[in-house]
Amino acid sequence: MKRNVTTLILCGFLLLGYTNVHAETFTLPELPYALDALAPKISKQTMELHYGKHLQTYVNNLNTLIAGSPFETSDLEFIVKNADGAIFNNAAQLWNHALYFEQFSSAPQSQPGGELATAIDKSFGSFDNFKEQFNKAAAGLFGSGWVWLVKNEDGSLSITQESNAGNPLRSGQQVLMGCDVWEHAYYLDYQNRRNEYINAFWEILDWSVIEKRL
Repeated sequence: MKRNVTTLILCGFLLLGYTNVHAETFTLPELPYALDALAPKISKQTMELHYGKHLQTYVNNLNTLIAGSPFETSDLEFIVKNADGAIFNNAAQLWNHALYFEQFSSAPQSQPGGELATAIDKSFGSFDNFKEQFNKAAAGLFGSGWVWLVKNEDGSLSITQESNAGNPLRSGQQVLMGCDVWEHAYYLDYQNRRNEYINAFWEILDWSVIEKRL
């Protein structure tokens, strides 16, 4: 009798649509280059720790936190836009870092072209002016966080500063490029010399990747 009742309950759940009971499992995003490919601008040791340890921790934490939550079958962007607290922090840091690491190359396209170059000139006056403003924002962000190049709803481009795991997706902006200014991103290679890290950042930034995000 118990067996029949259990079977009926299970069938009831299936009829009600409770078939997707497995949580989304996020994994460490693959790098498009070797761990030592960005050296000496970003060393292999920094990549092993920043990508291999810090980012892996965000992945692991997120998978644990969403199990049994309203976000357990949601995609990453939806979680970033809608979650709060620890779930947001770990989801946003996974999203932020995936974009950050993807945009580098050992043989990068050093300047934007085409539509993106036009948009930068229109919004900032010139590429050099954009870099100057971006550097100022990155150097001047107090504490840990991110500096982003974003596309606004009206098509213009802006530079935004976000503390901690802050992500412009929550403001309806499209993220094109980002600089991680948490200390773990640069301290092994540059110690407290954030400006040196920011200067090195431009030398490995591949604008061919960023153009595809526009």
